[in-house]
Amino acid sequence: MEANWLSIIPFLVVIPVAIFTRQVLPGLFLGLLVGSYIKEPSVIGGIQAMFTYIVQAIIDPNNIKIIVFLYAFSGLVGMIKMTGGIRGFVEKAAEKIKTRRQALVLTYVSTIGTFIAPTFRFVTIAPIMRALLKKVKMTTEELGFVIETTATPIIVLIPVATAFVGYMVSIIQIATQNQDINVDPYSLFIQSIPFNFFSIVTIILGVYLSFFHHSKKKSHAPTQMEEKTEEEEDWHDCHPAVAKELPIKPMNLLLPLILVIGFTLFLTWWDGHEKGFGFFQAFIKADVLDAMVVALLITVLLSMIFYLLQRFKLEELITGFITGGNDLMSVILLLSVVWGLSSITDDLGFSSFVIAYTDWIPQMFIAPLIFVFGAAISYFIGSAWGTWGILMPLGVSLASVGGVSLPLVIGAVFASGSFGAFASPLSDDTNTIAKILGLSVIDYVKFKLKPALIAAAISTVLYSIITFIF
Repeated sequence: MEANWLSIIPFLVVIPVAIFTRQVLPGLFLGLLVGSYIKEPSVIGGIQAMFTYIVQAIIDPNNIKIIVFLYAFSGLVGMIKMTGGIRGFVEKAAEKIKTRRQALVLTYVSTIGTFIAPTFRFVTIAPIMRALLKKVKMTTEELGFVIETTATPIIVLIPVATAFVGYMVSIIQIATQNQDINVDPYSLFIQSIPFNFFSIVTIILGVYLSFFHHSKKKSHAPTQMEEKTEEEEDWHDCHPAVAKELPIKPMNLLLPLILVIGFTLFLTWWDGHEKGFGFFQAFIKADVLDAMVVALLITVLLSMIFYLLQRFKLEELITGFITGGNDLMSVILLLSVVWGLSSITDDLGFSSFVIAYTDWIPQMFIAPLIFVFGAAISYFIGSAWGTWGILMPLGVSLASVGGVSLPLVIGAVFASGSFGAFASPLSDDTNTIAKILGLSVIDYVKFKLKPALIAAAISTVLYSIITFIF
């Protein structure tokens, strides 16, 4: 398709609007609307074009699978919460933890079973730490930082059974299809994981702060004030998932997690095995998205039966599932608009424009520039997912033009979004952990901005070095 400068106008609308409003969805929606009117410049035609692009994106078979996966995953978490799975885990763990080292080891080890989503990590770990804050002997800001390093930075590196995987693979698929790159998006995601330098460096900083650094100052956060005695049990009020009225049933958390991970791994292997591949090759050649969706649906059904046997009411379970699923509807809407925007900019000739007018950018600057630009966007909009949706088509296009490794650039895009999720005062991660630990959001953001910028600077250098080497 002929290069058309009009194809960049939707992106020139998306980024400033998202930054100005501090909301991703309005920017994406206006970008889609502008692109639609460029495509069909008439009063009714633009609206019809926008509607058509969104509908076509939603009815795509792979996109439907991703929507089902996201909704069902969030619905499963909703059932786990209302059946007392999270509260049960928190109560039992808090009873056994006696020292700082035990508490910090639990923070890291528990990632094995609670890596579904950042919020899920926070509501299973932060209440425990809040209850044991004096034993941990860290400032509350440091504790929040350590907990956050075990959330998004780790979750974006895990290739199965998380709320992120389906979205991340979908974003890669959109960008590569627009460039006519015939490659398995899941394989590209796997290859990009080692290049998410910001997440990796942040995890290392978290480990250092946990086990090798001792704070010399005392926190003034309300959870660590001396006058807190009997009221310390008020950590039950820090999040609805650990409320006192919920039952204490840790197996209602552990069993679904074991099932979804086990079935995902088995069905992934089975799909590759059915295609005639050996054990390890089977995992690479399998249709992972299909395996994850089917594994999740089986887990939802078996978990519901397990809860019914405990005499939870079917009506309550369905309500919990729907409430949980609806929590992710904003993400599904976001994803639908991203799909539509990507399709319309592709039809307007965005890929051809990038190829025609960006070949002057030195190869070694592409990955670090993408990371720095994306980190700035994600900081101001506070959304990793929004940043990925905006930036991935541009990143893949630049990588294709400049002959830069696709996994490297994709890793840089994911790293840039991770920066915003971690460091931005607008991110859900920041606000959730601050609320649970009783911190001032602004003070907490100021505390963690320095280590976040250090990790970002190290990441930028690493992208420059790796691009130069390869």
